[in-house]
Amino acid sequence: MEISGASAIVTGGASGIGAAVVRQLAAKGAKVVVADLNAEKGESLANEVGGTFVAVDVTKTEDNEKAVAAALELGPLRYLVNSAGIGWAQRTIGRDGEYSSAFDLNSFRKVIDINLIGSFDMLRLAATKMSTQEADEDGQRGAIVNMASVAAFDGQIGQAAYSASKGGIVGLTLPVARDLSAAGIRLNTVAPGLIDTPIYGEGPESEAFKAKLGESVLHPKRLGSGDELASMVMELLTNPYMNAETIRVDGGIRMPPK
Repeated sequence: MEISGASAIVTGGASGIGAAVVRQLAAKGAKVVVADLNAEKGESLANEVGGTFVAVDVTKTEDNEKAVAAALELGPLRYLVNSAGIGWAQRTIGRDGEYSSAFDLNSFRKVIDINLIGSFDMLRLAATKMSTQEADEDGQRGAIVNMASVAAFDGQIGQAAYSASKGGIVGLTLPVARDLSAAGIRLNTVAPGLIDTPIYGEGPESEAFKAKLGESVLHPKRLGSGDELASMVMELLTNPYMNAETIRVDGGIRMPPK
């Protein structure tokens, strides 16, 4: 598919991995909808790349529909990258035999709602509109990349909700890719390892912490960059023979229990 002139949606696109994807898509000529809750960063990035910012809470279907509508105004909708997500860490049981000190069930639901259900909702809405676009000579109408995590496979202590949500993303990859194949839409998933994003903070203490984390990576012994992760996303979006696959981008790391 021709990227130049097509529109794309990137959820969680205002910062981190999402922002790196936005910039790489725009560099190839795509008109990008930056879908995020952070209006300040989202509008700034959209202005930088000549795209559009839409305030989106992915748990709200009406917000996701606004992002799709905005993309269609920019050009034929061909690409979606679901990068919005949150983490949550808490042990499954408390230490004192009381439910109040155990896992917060509402927090578990929130992680699932954002990471899994929100991704699927945006996917189904965008894919529906992609299916109406004109196909290229290879029968392609669109390409989608979902963001999982190595936590889907190597979940650590306290990551029950996060790992379950990302495991769900991995689990839906093949069946949804099969669903979408009839419309000429490909779906792949990226499972990042330790990626250097603003979540780790800034300053000397943050750098020391990231360096320590990097020691557990097989090679190279550092955190990955947003650009390195985004380059894999771009490959999955643009390689017409990549479909229904989950790719770990993690430097070979296998996460320990804690």
